[in-house]
Amino acid sequence: MPRAAASAASPTRLLGRFVPPRRLPAGRVDVLPGIGVPLPVGPLGKTFREAPLGRIGNLEVRLARTVGEVKRAQELRYRVFYEEMSAIPDAWTMVTRRDADAFDAICDHILVLDHDSPEAKPFGKPRPRIVGTYRVLRRSVAERHDGFYSESEFDLSRLLASKPDVEFLELGRSCVLPAWRGKRTLELLWQGIWAYVHRHRIGAMIGCASLEGVDPRRLALPLSFLHRHCGADAEWNVRALPHRYVAMDRLSEEAIDPRAAMKALPPLIKGYLRVGAKVGDGAVVDHQFGTTDVFIVVPVKNISQRYVDFYGADGTRRAV
Repeated sequence: MPRAAASAASPTRLLGRFVPPRRLPAGRVDVLPGIGVPLPVGPLGKTFREAPLGRIGNLEVRLARTVGEVKRAQELRYRVFYEEMSAIPDAWTMVTRRDADAFDAICDHILVLDHDSPEAKPFGKPRPRIVGTYRVLRRSVAERHDGFYSESEFDLSRLLASKPDVEFLELGRSCVLPAWRGKRTLELLWQGIWAYVHRHRIGAMIGCASLEGVDPRRLALPLSFLHRHCGADAEWNVRALPHRYVAMDRLSEEAIDPRAAMKALPPLIKGYLRVGAKVGDGAVVDHQFGTTDVFIVVPVKNISQRYVDFYGADGTRRAV
């Protein structure tokens, strides 16, 4: 789902392409201009003492508790989005080797950690390896800052205005290291999201989901299938911003092979559809990340009952 926000033409926004304007706490003190001394990184708000959201064997899912853990999640995202996939780094990303933007400072970060695969920590004991992550942003937090990331691609104004009392949760920056891309890791990520949904009384999950490639003509089959068979109804529909709108209805109904279309969809989008997700109107090409994005909406009340039963009605099936 969501990644780096598009920059406007103002000097501040242009500067933000290289130095994100709202950063995490620095974890350093400047002794001379441009020269800083690292400091220990402290806890992130109230998350430091929060219990894990779930566990399966050696894998644990919980929120990031320190700025250092968020930075490690950003490093994981860099490895997947920039080294494994085709995202194009800007100057700041190249220097830091972290996928970071201004939204990281206000989001919660769901992590999957492997306790049987520790990584070295400078001047300290080994720590569990972060092998998967999801970034989540609640409406109540977004409205106190700059809104949702997905508003850089899609017009959410009508949907948000029509449901003033619904707590939306934006999902994004989902990735897992290659060696851990199995059922257990994905199950724990969803366990973490489901537990988080119950903890914060979320009414609907939203966000951008990506198909690899920037040529919609080559994605005609999956885009047309999503448009014709998975479109959101009027109550929940969201449309791509006019200046970024890419038509999804590219093939006739007769030309769409549903089985082939499902095979062409990324695993993440297929997972959303199985849970009960619907898709908005229009796609958006993200040239920085080499993807074509669609809008996903999942009203919690519409989630398939088999998934509710699997993870537990109160989200505690895998709780520690």
